[in-house]
Amino acid sequence: MSRLHVVSGKGGTGKTTVAAALALALAADGRRTLLVEVEGRQGIAQLFETEPLPYEERKIATAPGGGEVHALAIDPEFALLDYLHMFYKLGSAGRALKKLGAIDFATTIAPGLRDVLLTGKACEAVRRKGKDGRFAYDSVIMDAPPTGRITRFLNVNHEVAGLARTGPIHNQAQAVMRVLKSPQTAVHMVTLLEEMPVQETADGIAELRSDGLPTGAVIVNMVRPAILDHEAVDAAANGRRTAVAKALSQAGLGGARRGGLAERLVDPLLEQAREHAERVALERTQRSELAGLDLPLHELELLTDGVDLAGLYRLAADLRKQWPS
Repeated sequence: MSRLHVVSGKGGTGKTTVAAALALALAADGRRTLLVEVEGRQGIAQLFETEPLPYEERKIATAPGGGEVHALAIDPEFALLDYLHMFYKLGSAGRALKKLGAIDFATTIAPGLRDVLLTGKACEAVRRKGKDGRFAYDSVIMDAPPTGRITRFLNVNHEVAGLARTGPIHNQAQAVMRVLKSPQTAVHMVTLLEEMPVQETADGIAELRSDGLPTGAVIVNMVRPAILDHEAVDAAANGRRTAVAKALSQAGLGGARRGGLAERLVDPLLEQAREHAERVALERTQRSELAGLDLPLHELELLTDGVDLAGLYRLAADLRKQWPS
């Protein structure tokens, strides 16, 4: 069963919201989860209405059943300091390098090293155990880079090949890849029922599979409710004017005579219904495309008033019902 859940998706699909909801869902019934941010946007802190996350793990929420959600914003500079202390025992010398700007310089000119540090910190949390021999966290959820960068971000072996073929950096990359390419990891894609996000999702999954990285589920976010049933959608798509006028008349909106209220309402209503029918047809097509990816498919509703903390718990409860035990 997966313990590292990497959440990616095209920008604008709400991947950070989904990652946060998943962390809450997986923390239900007394479990502990760690929600990891790697892009420095502090989106997790905003969702949970808390102070900006520091470079340390801290509890940010309680899940139903007494579970706990902890969170961490990984800063590549601090991660490199940790790395230097771990492998080279630099201590205060490492902090001096930071003051001189050497740490920032190193992570800028060697983006592969930066990704090793970011993914390495998450993988360390996956492997970590307490004194009782139990894992520190039941699940680690990473709010990862968007679809276009996810495969390169995770395939750190390729990225560090030009940096080091032996030594601690190479060994660290190997240890990271052992976790990322194992059954412990699942990469989930967040999408909308729109052509571009669905196509990017399909392309991203194809890249992940090509590189031997484990795929998880596809999560369709911001799904709008169905207003019309299939018969009504068909009637709207075909512009059945007489039927609509008759229905309005039967609803007490005046007779269907020419110039009457029901008659005047027909054209605006038909236009809106046609637009709705077109959207429903598009969504059906996109669902069919996603079904062809042969991955578990979950859907989360559109919260019309935006995602506040209560809304986040609502999404988590919905995701929990759909998620395999």
